[in-house]
Amino acid sequence: MVVFLNGRFLAEEGAVVSVHDRGFLYGDGLFETLRVVHGTPILWDAHMDRFTRGAAVLKLRPPLTALEMGRAVHRLIKLNGFAEAILRITLTRGHGPRGYSPKGADKPTLAMTLHDAPRHGVNTFASVRLITSAHRVAADDPLANVKTCNKLPNVLARAEAEAAGADDALLLNTRGHMAEATASNLFWISGRALSTPPARAGALPGITRAVVLELAGKLGLAPGEVEAKPEVLHEASAVFLTNSVGGITEVLALNGRAMRRSSVVKRLQAAYKQLLRQQSKQLSS
Repeated sequence: MVVFLNGRFLAEEGAVVSVHDRGFLYGDGLFETLRVVHGTPILWDAHMDRFTRGAAVLKLRPPLTALEMGRAVHRLIKLNGFAEAILRITLTRGHGPRGYSPKGADKPTLAMTLHDAPRHGVNTFASVRLITSAHRVAADDPLANVKTCNKLPNVLARAEAEAAGADDALLLNTRGHMAEATASNLFWISGRALSTPPARAGALPGITRAVVLELAGKLGLAPGEVEAKPEVLHEASAVFLTNSVGGITEVLALNGRAMRRSSVVKRLQAAYKQLLRQQSKQLSS
């Protein structure tokens, strides 16, 4: 596997980062994860907008512009011969003196790697069983809007779910309201209303989340952000998750209790698949 690290294309085995890198020591960085379809990174501009905004919040200076990164990504895809893949972009503050102060860390680390796409890919979608995690995320946290490298609550919640024989975990915030799953945004359908937790609840504003909110209106749904407790999911006509890797994933059960299912989810999945195909054709032409 060839990876991109600080302006160079290297064999994975030779791509090393300093033990003094602040991403390794403190999670001092951010990342983006996106799909590659037919050799094309999907929703690139939206991901770069979020990446740029997050870097500004953390006061990180990417060593490349979005245009330069895009060129590097296309070369990385060609070097690896990947038509379908997951692209991970990681930016850290780089190495610096010991301690929390960022002074002296003035050479950011930028890494880009490709990974196998999930088996269900673009044409089929998996379903998941959730548990409610005992771990909480902070409500009204401004960093919820940034895809930072600090994901310990998510890591612990996923481990908790796997230990319980579930696929993923629902994270609540410190007010007891739903925030998100460990790596996905949460949606539920009630009548014509399509609801998702707002960023202030502790949810990352996902790129696929934004796409689904837009598609919903075209399908006759009324999308909106709602702060709610998990009990509402048991009254919903359908519950699903969204992220850039898996697309739209239906929730089959929460804490062992079956969720209702709706054909509306399949309509959203079909619309999302069509959007991916259109994007890949437009960007590759």
